[in-house]
This record gives sequence, C-alpha cells and structure tokens, in this order.
Amino acid sequence: MADGGEPGTVRPGGRTARVREAVLRAAEDALTEQGFSGLDLADIARRADVGKTTVYRRWGTVAALVADLLQDMAEQSAPRTETGSLLGDLTANALLVQRTLTDPRQGPLFKALIAAATGDARTAAALHRFYDIRVREWAPCVRQAVERGEVPQGTDAHEVVRAVSAPLYYHLLISGDRLDETTAARAAEAAVTAARAGVYVTDRGTKA
Repeated sequence: MADGGEPGTVRPGGRTARVREAVLRAAEDALTEQGFSGLDLADIARRADVGKTTVYRRWGTVAALVADLLQDMAEQSAPRTETGSLLGDLTANALLVQRTLTDPRQGPLFKALIAAATGDARTAAALHRFYDIRVREWAPCVRQAVERGEVPQGTDAHEVVRAVSAPLYYHLLISGDRLDETTAARAAEAAVTAARAGVYVTDRGTKA
C-alpha cells in the first residue's frame, strides 16, 4: 500500500516495524480479552511498552488500528495449497479455516473482529478487505479446476471459495456445533459437488 494512505497503513521498516509489530500484537491481546468496545489506545500503548504519543500519532483511532491489524493478518495468512484436484485444494482451504477458527488465540480474535464489524463501519470495511484478499488468494484453485474440466466453464471462483468457509463460520458464530476436521472436509466436499453441478456458474465466471 502506498505512502500517504490512512493512518497505520504505511509499511514501515527498522524500529518503526518493531513498534508496529508490538502494537498490533498488543491490540490482538486486548481484542481477545475484552472485545472491541474495551479497546483503548492508551492501554494498547502500555501493553506494547510504546509511548502513547507514538500510538496516537501513527494510528489516531481504534478503528484505524484495527484496520491495520486486519491488513497485517491478511499479509501473514498462509498461501493457498495446490494439490492437483479441486477437492484436495478446497479441503486444504477448509482445514486452514477450521484450524484458525478453533485456535485458542485466533478463534476469539476473529469473533471479536466480526462483532466489532457489526457496529463500526470502518472495521466492517477492513474486515471485508481481509476476506476479499483471502478469497482472491484461493480463487485460482477453482480457475485451474475449470481448465482441467473438473467444473463447468463460467464457474464463479470467488463464490466457490466462499461456499467452503461459510458453513464453518456458521458453526463458529451461530450453531455452536463442534467445528472439527470432519466438518471442514464436509464443507469442501459440498462446495465441490455444487460446483460440479453448475450451481456457481455465473456471467462473471472465471473472470472474477
């Protein structure tokens, strides 16, 4: 992201990078422990052992800090897996999502971020960007499946990837049912079966 963007979006180096890392990890801790409503820049500065002035000058608001945190999370996320089959690729995606959402630290963090996004427009926009980055990372797996003839021409790659993770988030946030590897594998298989049947064929198709 180019210099001159929103606060907290410039990619720094050296000491500035270390400060950013410390503040973002402190923000993660605070979000996990007390949610978005309990976030306070002064408290985060204390947790990170960074001067309050530095935090206020760089980020300015809690929403800007959370947006930067989501940007960092997207950059740090694992790259896609290519197994040579759509089922293999999407199963790898589903297992990655499942492991993330059941992780003792990452699970509560995502819950807090999603909850924050329901009441804060800037956080919602940042969360949307995070998931857009992740969907775009995995969409080539579907486009490759189209080229191999596994799924029909015109299959919307983004919708197929979203279909894998949607039931996993439902388990996490709504049903409270066990979110295990079997559930993840089932979500991937369902998405592949639907894709093969042409459910996700749209005008946008593989150009998505």
